[in-house]
Amino acid sequence: VNIDTLAAFWAVSFLFVITPGVDWAYAISAGLHGRRVIPAVAGMLSGHLAATLVVAAGVGGIVARMPVIMTLLTLVGAVYLLWLGANLLAAPAAPIRGTEGDAGSSFKWYVKGFSVSGLNPKVFLLFLALLPQFSDPHSAWSVPMQLIFLGIIHMLSCGAVYLVVGFCAKALLGTRPNAASVLNRLSGVVMMVVAITLIAERFA
Repeated sequence: VNIDTLAAFWAVSFLFVITPGVDWAYAISAGLHGRRVIPAVAGMLSGHLAATLVVAAGVGGIVARMPVIMTLLTLVGAVYLLWLGANLLAAPAAPIRGTEGDAGSSFKWYVKGFSVSGLNPKVFLLFLALLPQFSDPHSAWSVPMQLIFLGIIHMLSCGAVYLVVGFCAKALLGTRPNAASVLNRLSGVVMMVVAITLIAERFA
């Protein structure tokens, strides 16, 4: 993979990363709980890594050609996002000093983060459509290794942006409980809208 290809891929990838979506909403939610940002982001990055490995292994093309599997994957991801969004709407996190320890374990936030990305068909389809376009079958590296390398570059961009989003959410909203609750509800709405959109697109 040459430098020009890497630069082009990073530019396209970064445009997707800086676009607010479900990952942003989850990073903000984790940010309102302070120490939960790192495990939450680690979980989301693990989900991205899983999608990268699936595509690199060639399973992505097989799954994409099997509507039943893609439909099931979409439904599982959409239902999970609906559940997360409904929870945020029902009980928005308002940062109150001394209550961060009641936010749930770091492992729980990690698993949720993995599910947010790993069960989101948009992530899988993005990698399936994007990564192969920047691979070179004539490169000294095998195509699967190139795809994994590109996926890692995307993950690094995601990690940097999501950490900034999460920690800034805590810094900017930590002293504004009302604003934090409103933003958390908006995050919940975003998750639910994305989930409904996924279902609508699959059955349209």
